[in-house]
Amino acid sequence: MEKRWAQIDQGDVETCKTLAQELNIDYALAQLLVQRGVSNFEDARYFFRPTLTQLHDPFLMKDMEKAIVRITSALQNNERILVYGDYDVDGTTSVALTYSFFSQFTSEIAYYIPDRHLEGYGISTTGIDFAKENGFTLIIALDCGIRSVDKIAYANSLGIDFIICDHHLPGDELPNATAVLDPKREDCDYPFKELSGCGIGFKLAQAYCQANDLPDEKYEQYLDLCMVSIAADIVPIVDENRVMAHFGLIKLNENPCCGLKALMQIAGKTESYTITDVVFLLAPRINAAGRMGDAKDAVKVLLSDEVVLADEQSLFINSQNTERKSFDQNITLEALAIIEESELLRNRKTTVVYQQNWNKGVIGIVASRLTEKYYRPTIVLTESNGNYTGSARSVVGYDLYEALLSCSELLEQFGGHKYAAGLTIKPENLIPFSEKFESVVASTISPNLLIPEIKIDCEIELSQIDAKFYRVLAQMAPFGPQNMAPVFVSKGVTLVGPAQIVGTNHLKLSIKQQNSTIFEGIAFGLGEFEAKLDPNKTFSVCYTIEENIWRDKKRLQLNIKGIKID
Repeated sequence: MEKRWAQIDQGDVETCKTLAQELNIDYALAQLLVQRGVSNFEDARYFFRPTLTQLHDPFLMKDMEKAIVRITSALQNNERILVYGDYDVDGTTSVALTYSFFSQFTSEIAYYIPDRHLEGYGISTTGIDFAKENGFTLIIALDCGIRSVDKIAYANSLGIDFIICDHHLPGDELPNATAVLDPKREDCDYPFKELSGCGIGFKLAQAYCQANDLPDEKYEQYLDLCMVSIAADIVPIVDENRVMAHFGLIKLNENPCCGLKALMQIAGKTESYTITDVVFLLAPRINAAGRMGDAKDAVKVLLSDEVVLADEQSLFINSQNTERKSFDQNITLEALAIIEESELLRNRKTTVVYQQNWNKGVIGIVASRLTEKYYRPTIVLTESNGNYTGSARSVVGYDLYEALLSCSELLEQFGGHKYAAGLTIKPENLIPFSEKFESVVASTISPNLLIPEIKIDCEIELSQIDAKFYRVLAQMAPFGPQNMAPVFVSKGVTLVGPAQIVGTNHLKLSIKQQNSTIFEGIAFGLGEFEAKLDPNKTFSVCYTIEENIWRDKKRLQLNIKGIKID
């Protein structure tokens, strides 16, 4: 599918010029900084040199004091504490962090992850019953619970207190818990709203240390886990998340916890991790445990403090990841066939597909793959406990959650974010829901949102790219939502030597612009341009700049996102 090229706002020219002079950097780099809200030397120092002192006071979060008072009471009275979390990466890292942190102060603590297939997402009655039967009087729930009004009422009736640590959007009514930590609640003045679920757990640990005059190392040791959750949950890497991701990557690369180190070894890369590496190498393996079996296996890896146990457990969840790949490839092929065989589905502005026997653990991945293929809001459903349950994914710029809200009378339950959600529906409502969802999306989505877009930060000449340029650029990392790796465009470039197809459909080529240095480039998925590029004709490329390391030699390479023939 051809992509639109969209130039983002270039920023105020005078501000860019002044900043370039103050920092002694290329104008284009100053422009990138201004686009990211950096407009003076002090802003730049804050941006380029993060410090842990930039973390906000955890007690600015509504109910944090209540949470610490209740936990302190539980610890003093030797109460049994249950750490409860979701089965994805954010949930399992949250549980590992919080359980490990409070284990320093009590042995009367355990953790619980609901079974994806039997209990579904969030707080479950089964989980509360487990707590009651085993004498737990306090549950700390992470990455879930903000909409569990009825479940918290049930726990209260059994004499079990809840502290909710969530980052999802609250409903109209907050659960009647002892404390509800969620920066997105309307009455919370916490200065940063986009923490991950594990980030909330980290702030809880920070608050406990602050309240008890404990050394910062007691909670800072978990920055690697926190960073993994930030990367995997695709939260904006700005403000506090940027600080935690920065220091979390340093810890991962220099001194990772035993479990993450084992996963790094099994992934075949043990150093120089970036956020992208975490997303593609570590997160799928952690996720695989909850998708294919029991998410507690992921927590066991993350909590391992013995190398042999960590290695054994990581081998097990790596095998689950291999199995997960096979499942999601097969289900994706089946889903694609359903769509291609139906003229109605092909021509809609949404995709809603259902198959009774699809594995519940991988349908979120399948929804993402279908969204990439057809580029429209997508829902993939399977059968679970007599209902249809599924995952929804959106396209950039379209609020999927609001669309589901408009269809809520046809849903048993739903929850999530602007771009990803989970839902449950009665079988008899599948067709009415599919039609209503199509109608809502068709009437509210802008046509251009159904065409994938490459956002271009700025235009540069290839001659501007040198070692200093890249050195400054690299310091803008870690990259992620709201601080994406900058995309440049260069026009009037020419081919040097023949382009060649490598792998399945990737294009390897060398280009230059007038008298610039020759740059090697790789264009993933753009093999069709091999026959279109003529050494005697110019074309435009948009790309990110990367450092390629081969046999200990470093060189700059262009990761080409799009090509336009002039």
